[in-house]
Amino acid sequence: MTYKTPRLHALALALAIVSAPSLAQQTDHSEHTSAASSESGPEDPHAGHAMPMQEAAEATQQATEVDHAAMGHAMPATPPTAPVDHSAHVMPKPQEATAEEATEESADQAAMDHSETDHSQMDHSSMQEMDHSQMDHSSMQGMDHSTMEGMDHSAMNQDLPADAEPRDPIPPVTPADRAAAFPGGAGHAVHDKGIHSYALLDRLETWDADESGAVAWEALGWVGTDLDRLWVRSEGEAIDGDVESGDVEVLYGRAIARWWDAVVGVRHDFGEGPSQTLAAIGVMGLAPYKFEVDATAYVGQGGQTGLSVAAEYETLFTNRLIGQWLVEAEAWGEDDPQRGIGSGLSTLEAGFRLRYEFHRQFAPYIGVTWERAYGGTADLRRADGEDIDDTRVVAGVRIWF
Repeated sequence: MTYKTPRLHALALALAIVSAPSLAQQTDHSEHTSAASSESGPEDPHAGHAMPMQEAAEATQQATEVDHAAMGHAMPATPPTAPVDHSAHVMPKPQEATAEEATEESADQAAMDHSETDHSQMDHSSMQEMDHSQMDHSSMQGMDHSTMEGMDHSAMNQDLPADAEPRDPIPPVTPADRAAAFPGGAGHAVHDKGIHSYALLDRLETWDADESGAVAWEALGWVGTDLDRLWVRSEGEAIDGDVESGDVEVLYGRAIARWWDAVVGVRHDFGEGPSQTLAAIGVMGLAPYKFEVDATAYVGQGGQTGLSVAAEYETLFTNRLIGQWLVEAEAWGEDDPQRGIGSGLSTLEAGFRLRYEFHRQFAPYIGVTWERAYGGTADLRRADGEDIDDTRVVAGVRIWF
């Protein structure tokens, strides 16, 4: 009995030493539980303990991982784990992490496998306020931009500085560029010394008269330069081949303004009465709103004076169907019974002719004209048994070359 007692005491002492750590782990830790964990969840057996550095690093990595659930990612199913509340643990601050831990964290995020991530449910609304000014676009060189065709660039701010030079400067214009822009430019230069000419048979027409073979004409032409020209004008009527009244004017014209010429020369009248020659001076040109105006004053032998004013206007119904309006008036200073002319306003004529230009230089027309005599001219016509008011339906042709 005395032999066995020391051995029993030694065995009991060894068992006490071995069971001491396990008994310490079973100690009640209720005193270390934080207020937050007692209110919000189950008790944490490790609450209030200072975690080792390895556990702190793992906790930091878990805190910095991307929360894919909040971004709408559908993550593969993982075994559920019991939530652990580390709110009372003493955690190191993120900015206090060592460079080695930050490097390991970046490596872990780079190695993360997103192949099974469902991006169709991702919520990008929070990315609208993202600041792209610090992004590196150098890696976008290989990007496929074919899907960017529908992008609206109108809202982009592309303002450049006022003194910014173009990326691709416009090259200077070469003679080859000018030749390509104006191929076959025909015509003569303005104000050159070349001699040119123009002739127009403005009216060559007939009408239904009591006598047969009624013909009327009005023509003009010039030859010279752009500044100096020799003009020839003529108009008249003939019945059965006999000229009832006609005149020819030969004038020198000088350009005095844009679209306007001053003319001076002579006029010769011929027909049933005695012929006469008068000096002529006047202007002719294009008035505003494209009215062609011709005003000429005459001075004859014995002090006879006269004035003729005519205005024409063309209405383009189409490029080839053109209407021509005409108003013409004559006045004389003295009576000339031999030529059927009285003093004052002699005659007033108005007409409209509608032509169709099969070719620019050839255009047949139809129209209507009205003429009335006034003053002493009307008295002379009544004395001869003629009408002072005459309306005609005419048909003719217009030619120029």
